[in-house]
Amino acid sequence: MSKYSSNGTKIGYRTAATGNYTDLPLLMEVPELGATPEKIDVTTLGDKVKSYINGIKDYGDLVFKFLYDNTATGNYRVLKSLETTGADFELLYPDGTKHHFKAIPALKIDAGSINGALTFSCTMTLQRDITITNPSQKGAGSFGSAPNNLK
Repeated sequence: MSKYSSNGTKIGYRTAATGNYTDLPLLMEVPELGATPEKIDVTTLGDKVKSYINGIKDYGDLVFKFLYDNTATGNYRVLKSLETTGADFELLYPDGTKHHFKAIPALKIDAGSINGALTFSCTMTLQRDITITNPSQKGAGSFGSAPNNLK
């Protein structure tokens, strides 16, 4: 059984103008990734128990947390520039597992406190389903090309 820490998890982005994923530094937290289909009630008057079928999946809000960097090439400014166009994103776990998704980010600076780090939250609005690439020895732990459905 393998055990991993979330330390080393990365997120990268790419736009139509860029071919490879570019790392978004200073990532602090990633959301739960996965969705349960909503259930649709198909119970008829002749049924003795309620019956359901699966509906569409809802991932909910995907909120990533970053340390704030608003320099010319900092994570805040880069993500802010993608709020109108969106981008392809790749979340990379230390074992090489990759989650690819197309999303439009929305940013907000988090609340501040005495002696607290300045952070911001990036809520990703998904534009299609998340594709998972399982780890392999080749290329594990580095950003790569997206599955064909994201090109």
